[in-house]
Amino acid sequence: MKQLSDFPSTYLITPEPPIGEPLDNFIADLERSLSAGIRLVQLRAKSVTEPQYVWLAEQALECCRRHSARLLLSASLNVALTVEADGVHLTSARLMSCNSRPMPPEFLLSVACHDAHQIRHAEQIGADLITLSPVLPTKTHTSAEPLGWARFRELVSLTSIPVYALGGMSAQTLPASLDAGANGIAAIRGLWKGTVEWS
Repeated sequence: MKQLSDFPSTYLITPEPPIGEPLDNFIADLERSLSAGIRLVQLRAKSVTEPQYVWLAEQALECCRRHSARLLLSASLNVALTVEADGVHLTSARLMSCNSRPMPPEFLLSVACHDAHQIRHAEQIGADLITLSPVLPTKTHTSAEPLGWARFRELVSLTSIPVYALGGMSAQTLPASLDAGANGIAAIRGLWKGTVEWS
Protein backbone atom coordinates (compact mmCIF):
# COMPACT_ATOMS: atom_id res chain seq x y z
CA MET A 1 0.00 0.00 0.00
CA LYS A 2 1.25 3.49 -0.82
CA GLN A 3 1.97 5.86 2.06
CA LEU A 4 0.47 9.28 2.82
CA SER A 5 3.72 10.92 1.80
CA ASP A 6 3.33 9.48 -1.71
CA PHE A 7 0.43 11.81 -2.50
CA PRO A 8 -0.04 15.59 -2.68
CA SER A 9 -2.66 17.45 -0.65
CA THR A 10 -4.74 18.29 -3.75
CA TYR A 11 -6.39 15.86 -6.17
CA LEU A 12 -7.94 17.40 -9.28
CA ILE A 13 -10.98 15.73 -10.82
CA THR A 14 -11.52 17.22 -14.25
CA PRO A 15 -14.91 18.63 -15.24
CA GLU A 16 -16.70 17.43 -18.34
CA PRO A 17 -15.32 18.97 -21.55
CA PRO A 18 -17.81 21.67 -22.62
CA ILE A 19 -20.06 20.43 -25.42
CA GLY A 20 -19.36 22.18 -28.70
CA GLU A 21 -15.94 23.48 -27.66
CA PRO A 22 -12.68 22.11 -29.10
CA LEU A 23 -11.08 19.50 -26.88
CA ASP A 24 -7.84 21.47 -27.21
CA ASN A 25 -9.41 24.11 -24.94
CA PHE A 26 -9.94 21.46 -22.24
CA ILE A 27 -6.27 20.44 -22.43
CA ALA A 28 -5.22 24.10 -22.20
CA ASP A 29 -7.28 24.46 -19.00
CA LEU A 30 -5.65 21.32 -17.60
CA GLU A 31 -2.23 22.81 -18.41
CA ARG A 32 -3.15 25.89 -16.37
CA SER A 33 -4.12 23.69 -13.41
CA LEU A 34 -0.82 21.82 -13.60
CA SER A 35 1.14 25.06 -13.91
CA ALA A 36 -0.53 26.18 -10.66
CA GLY A 37 0.91 23.16 -8.84
CA ILE A 38 -1.60 20.32 -9.25
CA ARG A 39 0.27 16.98 -9.21
CA LEU A 40 -2.53 14.38 -9.10
CA VAL A 41 -5.27 14.33 -11.76
CA GLN A 42 -8.30 12.15 -12.46
CA LEU A 43 -9.54 12.43 -16.05
CA ARG A 44 -13.30 12.21 -15.73
CA ALA A 45 -15.02 12.76 -19.06
CA LYS A 46 -18.22 10.73 -19.35
CA SER A 47 -19.79 12.80 -22.11
CA VAL A 48 -17.20 12.06 -24.81
CA THR A 49 -16.86 9.05 -27.08
CA GLU A 50 -14.27 6.37 -26.31
CA PRO A 51 -11.90 7.53 -29.11
CA GLN A 52 -12.23 11.11 -27.81
CA TYR A 53 -11.51 9.92 -24.27
CA VAL A 54 -8.39 8.07 -25.41
CA TRP A 55 -7.21 11.19 -27.24
CA LEU A 56 -7.86 13.32 -24.16
CA ALA A 57 -6.02 10.79 -21.99
CA GLU A 58 -2.99 10.83 -24.30
CA GLN A 59 -2.89 14.62 -24.34
CA ALA A 60 -3.50 14.86 -20.59
CA LEU A 61 -0.70 12.39 -19.92
CA GLU A 62 1.73 14.49 -21.96
CA CYS A 63 0.77 17.52 -19.86
CA CYS A 64 1.11 15.60 -16.61
CA ARG A 65 4.52 14.23 -17.56
CA ARG A 66 5.80 17.75 -18.25
CA HIS A 67 4.80 18.75 -14.72
CA SER A 68 5.82 15.52 -12.93
CA ALA A 69 2.15 14.89 -12.13
CA ARG A 70 0.29 11.57 -12.07
CA LEU A 71 -2.78 10.83 -14.17
CA LEU A 72 -5.58 8.46 -13.18
CA LEU A 73 -8.27 7.53 -15.68
CA SER A 74 -11.94 7.10 -14.94
CA ALA A 75 -11.92 4.29 -17.49
CA SER A 76 -11.14 0.61 -17.88
CA LEU A 77 -7.76 -0.85 -17.01
CA ASN A 78 -7.30 -1.70 -20.69
CA VAL A 79 -7.54 1.97 -21.63
CA ALA A 80 -5.11 2.90 -18.84
CA LEU A 81 -2.66 0.27 -20.04
CA THR A 82 -2.97 1.40 -23.65
CA VAL A 83 -2.36 5.03 -22.77
CA GLU A 84 0.25 4.12 -20.12
CA ALA A 85 -1.48 6.21 -17.46
CA ASP A 86 -0.52 5.92 -13.79
CA GLY A 87 -3.72 4.17 -12.72
CA VAL A 88 -7.50 4.21 -12.64
CA HIS A 89 -10.32 5.54 -10.50
CA LEU A 90 -13.34 3.38 -9.70
CA THR A 91 -16.80 4.66 -8.90
CA SER A 92 -18.33 3.21 -5.74
CA ALA A 93 -20.42 0.84 -7.90
CA ARG A 94 -17.33 -0.43 -9.72
CA LEU A 95 -15.49 -0.71 -6.40
CA MET A 96 -18.19 -2.89 -4.87
CA SER A 97 -18.22 -5.17 -7.92
CA CYS A 98 -14.55 -6.06 -7.39
CA ASN A 99 -13.71 -9.13 -5.33
CA SER A 100 -9.99 -8.41 -5.53
CA ARG A 101 -7.63 -5.68 -6.68
CA PRO A 102 -8.32 -5.29 -10.43
CA MET A 103 -4.81 -4.18 -11.40
CA PRO A 104 -1.12 -4.82 -10.70
CA PRO A 105 0.46 -3.09 -7.67
CA GLU A 106 2.55 -0.73 -9.80
CA PHE A 107 -0.65 1.03 -10.92
CA LEU A 108 -2.49 3.42 -8.63
CA LEU A 109 -6.02 2.43 -7.65
CA SER A 110 -8.27 5.30 -6.59
CA VAL A 111 -11.80 4.52 -5.40
CA ALA A 112 -14.90 6.52 -4.52
CA CYS A 113 -16.48 5.82 -1.12
CA HIS A 114 -19.52 7.24 0.63
CA ASP A 115 -19.85 5.08 3.77
CA ALA A 116 -18.08 2.69 6.13
CA HIS A 117 -19.02 -0.44 4.16
CA GLN A 118 -17.38 0.89 1.01
CA ILE A 119 -14.28 1.96 2.93
CA ARG A 120 -13.89 -1.53 4.38
CA HIS A 121 -14.24 -3.01 0.89
CA ALA A 122 -11.59 -0.60 -0.40
CA GLU A 123 -9.30 -1.94 2.33
CA GLN A 124 -10.05 -5.53 1.33
CA ILE A 125 -9.14 -5.08 -2.33
CA GLY A 126 -6.03 -3.00 -1.64
CA ALA A 127 -7.00 0.45 -2.90
CA ASP A 128 -4.25 3.08 -2.83
CA LEU A 129 -6.39 6.15 -2.19
CA ILE A 130 -10.00 7.04 -1.46
CA THR A 131 -12.23 9.98 -2.30
CA LEU A 132 -14.84 10.26 0.45
CA SER A 133 -17.92 12.30 -0.33
CA PRO A 134 -19.91 14.41 -0.12
CA VAL A 135 -18.38 16.19 2.86
CA LEU A 136 -20.16 19.52 2.31
CA PRO A 137 -23.12 20.51 0.12
CA THR A 138 -22.20 20.44 -3.56
CA LYS A 139 -23.79 21.74 -6.76
CA THR A 140 -23.07 18.51 -8.62
CA HIS A 141 -24.93 16.20 -6.18
CA THR A 142 -27.64 18.35 -4.63
CA SER A 143 -29.74 15.39 -3.42
CA ALA A 144 -26.89 13.73 -1.48
CA GLU A 145 -26.82 14.22 2.29
CA PRO A 146 -23.48 15.80 3.26
CA LEU A 147 -21.35 13.86 5.76
CA GLY A 148 -20.12 16.93 7.62
CA TRP A 149 -16.66 17.10 9.17
CA ALA A 150 -17.49 15.09 12.31
CA ARG A 151 -18.75 12.05 10.39
CA PHE A 152 -15.99 12.46 7.84
CA ARG A 153 -13.41 12.26 10.65
CA GLU A 154 -15.04 9.06 11.98
CA LEU A 155 -14.94 7.42 8.56
CA VAL A 156 -11.33 8.44 7.90
CA SER A 157 -10.34 6.80 11.20
CA LEU A 158 -11.52 3.42 9.84
CA THR A 159 -8.72 3.13 7.30
CA SER A 160 -5.00 3.56 6.81
CA ILE A 161 -5.54 4.34 3.11
CA PRO A 162 -4.96 8.01 2.20
CA VAL A 163 -8.37 9.74 2.01
CA TYR A 164 -9.30 12.87 0.08
CA ALA A 165 -12.28 14.97 1.16
CA LEU A 166 -14.61 15.55 -1.80
CA GLY A 167 -17.72 17.69 -2.11
CA GLY A 168 -17.72 21.45 -1.64
CA MET A 169 -13.93 21.58 -1.37
CA SER A 170 -11.70 24.58 -2.06
CA ALA A 171 -8.45 26.13 -0.88
CA GLN A 172 -10.36 27.40 2.15
CA THR A 173 -11.41 23.89 3.25
CA LEU A 174 -7.96 22.30 2.92
CA PRO A 175 -6.96 23.04 6.55
CA ALA A 176 -10.23 21.53 7.83
CA SER A 177 -9.70 18.38 5.75
CA LEU A 178 -6.18 17.93 7.13
CA ASP A 179 -7.44 18.51 10.66
CA ALA A 180 -10.06 15.79 10.12
CA GLY A 181 -7.37 13.27 9.16
CA ALA A 182 -7.57 13.51 5.38
CA ASN A 183 -4.57 13.53 3.07
CA GLY A 184 -6.11 16.61 1.48
CA ILE A 185 -8.94 17.66 -0.80
CA ALA A 186 -10.29 16.44 -4.13
CA ALA A 187 -12.27 18.87 -6.22
CA ILE A 188 -13.42 19.86 -9.68
CA ARG A 189 -14.22 23.58 -9.78
CA GLY A 190 -12.03 24.41 -6.78
CA LEU A 191 -8.87 23.16 -8.51
CA TRP A 192 -9.60 23.71 -12.21
CA LYS A 193 -7.89 26.22 -14.52
CA GLY A 194 -5.19 27.16 -12.02
CA THR A 195 -7.41 29.48 -10.00
CA VAL A 196 -5.18 28.88 -6.93
CA GLU A 197 -1.40 28.48 -6.82
CA TRP A 198 -0.47 25.22 -5.00
CA SER A 199 3.30 25.22 -5.39
